[in-house]
Amino acid sequence: MAMALRVVVPPHPLIGHWLAVLRDRHTPAPLYATATTELGRWLSYEALRDWLPHRRIQLEAPLGTSEAEVVDGGVPLVALPVLTEGLGLWQGAQAVIPSAKVVHLWHRHGVLQELDGAIHPRAGVLVFCASVATGESLLHLLDSLADQGVRGDRRRVITALASAPGLQLLGERHGDLTVYAAAIDPELDGYGRIVPGIGAVAERLFGGSVMEISAPPA
Repeated sequence: MAMALRVVVPPHPLIGHWLAVLRDRHTPAPLYATATTELGRWLSYEALRDWLPHRRIQLEAPLGTSEAEVVDGGVPLVALPVLTEGLGLWQGAQAVIPSAKVVHLWHRHGVLQELDGAIHPRAGVLVFCASVATGESLLHLLDSLADQGVRGDRRRVITALASAPGLQLLGERHGDLTVYAAAIDPELDGYGRIVPGIGAVAERLFGGSVMEISAPPA
C-alpha cells in the first residue's frame, strides 16, 4: 500500500482500566455499558485533539481583551455509529461533540446501507465501531465514504478493540485512515472472533441477544 494505516492506542490509564472491564467475562451488562460509554468519551477526546476544526478569536475578558481558540462551527461533524454495537461508544462521545449530526447505519441484504447524500461535502466523519474483528463491514463503510469523496484526514475510526488481521485488511485499501483503539489483539479464532477479545458486544452491552431483521427487497 502507498500509505501506512495509522493506529493510535492512547497510553491513558483510564482507557486501560475501562478496557479491562470490557475484557472481564464476569462484568455485568450495566457495568459493561458504562465501560463502553467511558471508552467512547476518552477515545473521542484523543481523536479530536489534533483534528477538531477550530479558530482564534478576540474576546472581552473580565479585565481586558484576550485571544482565544474556539471550535469552528462552520465545519460540520458527522458521527456514524456502526450498527447497534456502535451506539455505546457514541453515547460517550456525545459529551465531547454534542453538536455532531448522527447518521445511523444498519444491515440490509447482508451489507451496510448505502450513504448516498448523507454526508455534507465539507464534513469531518467519526466512525464508531465497537470492535474491528475481520474488518469486512467497516471496509464496506469506508468504501462507501470514499465514493462520496470522504477520504484521508476527513474521517477517523474509534473502536474499543481491533485485531491485527482486521487492521491489515483496512490498511490494504485505506492506508490514509487513522484508527483510535484501546488495544490491538493479535489474532482471530476460526469464527472470526477477536482473541482474547471483549466478547459479543451487542449481547453484553444490552444484557441479551440481538436479532437483525433484513428488510425485504424493494
